[in-house]
Amino acid sequence: MKPGKRRSLDGLFRPRSVAVIGASRRPGSIGRQVVANLIGGGFTGPVYPVNPAAEVVLSVPAHASVRAIPGPVDLAVLVVPPDVVLTVAEECGRKGVRGLVVITAGFREIGGAGIVREERLQAIARRHGMRVIGPNCMGIINTQPEFACNASFAATPTRPGAVAMVSQSGALGEAILADAAQAGLGVAMFASVGNRVDVTAADLLAYWEDDPQVQVILLYLESVGEPQEFVQVARRVARKKPIIAVKSGRSDAGAAAASSHTGSIAGADVAADTLLAQCGVLRVDSFRDMFALAQALLTQPPPRGPKMAVVTNAGGPGILATDALVGLGLEVPALAPATGRRLRRVLPPEASVHNPVDLIASADAARYRAALRVVAKDPHVDGLVVLFVSPIMIDAAAVAQAIVDETRACGRPVLACVMGRQRGDEAQQILLQAGIPVFRYPEDAATTLQLMLRRHVWLERRPVPHRRLQVGRAAAQRILGRARTSPWLSAAETESVLMAYGILFARSRRIATPGDAVAAAHELGWPIVVKAEATGLLHKSEHRAVRTGLHTGDDVFAAAEDLLRRLRPQFPDVALQVQAHAQGHREVLLGMTRDPRYGPLFAAGLGGVQVEVMRDVAVRVGPLDARDPFEMFAQLKGRVLLGEFRGAPAADLDAAADTLLRLQQLVHDFPQIQEVEVNPFILAAKGKVSAAVDGRLRVELR
Repeated sequence: MKPGKRRSLDGLFRPRSVAVIGASRRPGSIGRQVVANLIGGGFTGPVYPVNPAAEVVLSVPAHASVRAIPGPVDLAVLVVPPDVVLTVAEECGRKGVRGLVVITAGFREIGGAGIVREERLQAIARRHGMRVIGPNCMGIINTQPEFACNASFAATPTRPGAVAMVSQSGALGEAILADAAQAGLGVAMFASVGNRVDVTAADLLAYWEDDPQVQVILLYLESVGEPQEFVQVARRVARKKPIIAVKSGRSDAGAAAASSHTGSIAGADVAADTLLAQCGVLRVDSFRDMFALAQALLTQPPPRGPKMAVVTNAGGPGILATDALVGLGLEVPALAPATGRRLRRVLPPEASVHNPVDLIASADAARYRAALRVVAKDPHVDGLVVLFVSPIMIDAAAVAQAIVDETRACGRPVLACVMGRQRGDEAQQILLQAGIPVFRYPEDAATTLQLMLRRHVWLERRPVPHRRLQVGRAAAQRILGRARTSPWLSAAETESVLMAYGILFARSRRIATPGDAVAAAHELGWPIVVKAEATGLLHKSEHRAVRTGLHTGDDVFAAAEDLLRRLRPQFPDVALQVQAHAQGHREVLLGMTRDPRYGPLFAAGLGGVQVEVMRDVAVRVGPLDARDPFEMFAQLKGRVLLGEFRGAPAADLDAAADTLLRLQQLVHDFPQIQEVEVNPFILAAKGKVSAAVDGRLRVELR
């Protein structure tokens, strides 16, 4: 967002005067609540209720229309029927209003006339240079004392703080604010953006980018909106301050119609998930996780690595914490030998000096103090989880103070888990006041640490550019430019396009008869694969259209004859491909599907016919840099199969990475390509020849 456009949001969040159009004297009405919040929230400028049927609203003189207001108006909050909104918006524009908050519903969300109404509202706002929040929203809040402005109908008082929040849902906005207050989070600014006729989440990220009051940004999103703009802004802002998002909608139903493996796996939620991750946005599953992570990021340093120490006074919670940390990809390593020796000197014989360190149930403040003084200095530790189950005979408040004192200067994140009620509330307050996040259960603490580490890793990562590849664009253009009635290229056409871009295929011949198949097999060398090809035959395994491991002419002839006889009734144009066996030993999938919102989505995973069952695939939103393909393979659950395994050499991931980057260049050069996939791509050992044995490619018909 350009500086001028960013400052244009000041009319919304830093107004000098506010008009509430549709202000009401009726208790419980939205129009009354907005006026009450502005007055009760400490707004220092004039508040102008607009209601032609009332002289006074909440002891403030009312006006018949925005035109009748004697002074200038920066912000207007519209709480009027939907069929009146356009007239009022036009009046506001002529009055010189800089910002509109349209709380009224009845726009795009109802379809039909609502869509037309929203488009007209957008046109009015642009004509007059007004910025608009909404429609169909609950309003906006700024708690900064010099601009205190609660232009919403939220019932929960908002405590000032360092968090800025965006909610796409007006209904959830109230709950988010209430839960944030309960979690102890103070809010600097809040916006319920509703239908986003003008101001989007990306606009707000840019607005808060350099605001010193805003240290963490929280998002509730139902959709990303304009992904390209969001990516550009979020990547920049996330390097300055954490962005945490709850993104609803994890259904894969939209992927069911896709025809390629890549398209069926890279569903809408996968696209959103990877886009947020690549932007440095920390996606969480719940508001509870969001608020816990925000607190930790506000008060604790990031972990520099995955190694966590657990200190507990109960074995069960210590095991739970260990399982949760390891299950999330973190480590609970052995402590340094010197740490163990020092712990043994200060702990009773029954205590465990191994990680997790179990101080046993009799541990009091002195024992916690002695143990933490040692563990907090261990060079093998990147963060600490301190668990305390408060028994009746132990002073929980003193234990909490010991935790605070002994970890204050350790330079690593410290998260606490207080279980039990014996003075537990007092202990929790001591920890929170010292900036140590407190959790009810160790699993929640583990989740927060894992997300903190994810942010640190993202901040440390720097893109690695790759050279532009030498390709045969003209040859691919000739094939893609031919008129066609089917969006799917034939197997031969697909292979030719991919080979033009430097993607090697196993040697093959396309033939028509079993006799020709035998001749081709002798030319290519044994062993041989025979495949059927036909229009509409996309998944060969489903039709048993591939025969592998053929070593004699008789085997080839029989296989070819069977394929033609069996498939011709369903696929009249069936033909055969005879292909030499690829020499590699690992199968991977490499592909791209073009999402209408997010653009090219690239996939890399373990290949072959099991890909949709195993779903062990990593996805990235383009563009990819030179490091992305390797990180994608490292993300796979089955990544060990690509390394040295049971006597087999490691697969040549350089060849796979090169192929994926060639696919990226292909789809960049030809935007009409909607899906392209190489599966399987047979990886050989380094120094040997890796090659594709099958591919498919779909274009947009014009």
